[in-house]
Amino acid sequence: MKNYNWNYPTTIWVGENRIKDLGSACKSLNIKYPLFVTDKDLINLPFVKNIISDLNIDFKKINTFSNFSGNPIGENVDHGVLEFKKNNCDGVIAFGGGSGLDVGKAIAFMSGQTRSIWDFEDIGDYWKRANETNIAPIIAVPTTAGTGSETGRASAIINNDTGVKKIIFHPKFLPSIVILDPVLTVDLSPRLTAATGMDALAHNLEAFCAPGFHPMADGIAIEGMKLIKKSLLKAVKNGKDLDARSDLLAAASMGSTAFQKGLGAIHSLSHPVNSQFNLHHGLSNAIFMPYVLTFNKDSIKDRIISICDYLDLNKSFEDFLNWILELRKELNIPHKLSEVINKEKINLDQLSQMALEDPSTASNPKKVSKEDFKKMYEFSLEGKLF
Repeated sequence: MKNYNWNYPTTIWVGENRIKDLGSACKSLNIKYPLFVTDKDLINLPFVKNIISDLNIDFKKINTFSNFSGNPIGENVDHGVLEFKKNNCDGVIAFGGGSGLDVGKAIAFMSGQTRSIWDFEDIGDYWKRANETNIAPIIAVPTTAGTGSETGRASAIINNDTGVKKIIFHPKFLPSIVILDPVLTVDLSPRLTAATGMDALAHNLEAFCAPGFHPMADGIAIEGMKLIKKSLLKAVKNGKDLDARSDLLAAASMGSTAFQKGLGAIHSLSHPVNSQFNLHHGLSNAIFMPYVLTFNKDSIKDRIISICDYLDLNKSFEDFLNWILELRKELNIPHKLSEVINKEKINLDQLSQMALEDPSTASNPKKVSKEDFKKMYEFSLEGKLF
């Protein structure tokens, strides 16, 4: 496959084995002492060790930080900042899935701050509290095709004191260089390929359905959905299909770019169960998707029908919904939340209040109350669509 260099929404280097350009990316940003940030599961894998070994040829020393796993907490970022400062680092390579990218970006940002990370939650103009002068440059290298955090201006971090997943925002969270190399995703299991692909679909779908005038985001979201429809099943069935893997990487980056327009109740429902039960974010998004679609039907029906032709679907809301249901079935995504979480352990009032207060709720196409969220949780537990 050919290599490409894109410049939207940031500099993106795309192609097979583009990871070999990682040293050049550091040099182009004048990073001399990078901190390589990835999670504890990835750091010991042979291909990651090889990447770090290659970097050691070009740099005197490569420091690493990997003391975290999925659904990272604020303390993970604090510890990473200590490593960054202790080793006099001047840039971050954020490597991995959503957790690796989110933690890496947050470390680069917080390395220049004196306030608590929670002071920069995505509320109003809280981001203006930041000291922008010492925010370290970021290179992002995704190894999954889901969150799209590599093109995002925020990180999702759990406040361990409250158990709430918070969105920490600043425009400079956007990495300066992104490397999309499909080779890095070929060993992703079918299960994780499916869950992360559904995450990307949720981002593109909710961005498209979010209210407001943003035709650029809409166009990106539609094409992102098209790529996922074309290639997700292919990648799950044949992980070494580099064209399919490239499509999914692009679709993930597109989803994150598009959801500058907004998200919705899929994410509002997901974030509480991610933080409370450590459930994979892409999996929870996939489970909640049809329940939110049918709840929002009256508000999104016409918009969904308007894109069915482009997605090669019959022009009806029901056909779109059936595509989602059939796709989940082929990917072995559970239909009910109760298949992955013990129903007895769920506090519906607590989860519903957390969902109501989630920032994604504001851009849901239909106004949502706490009781609505409670009903969506109940329906997802029972497998009952609206």
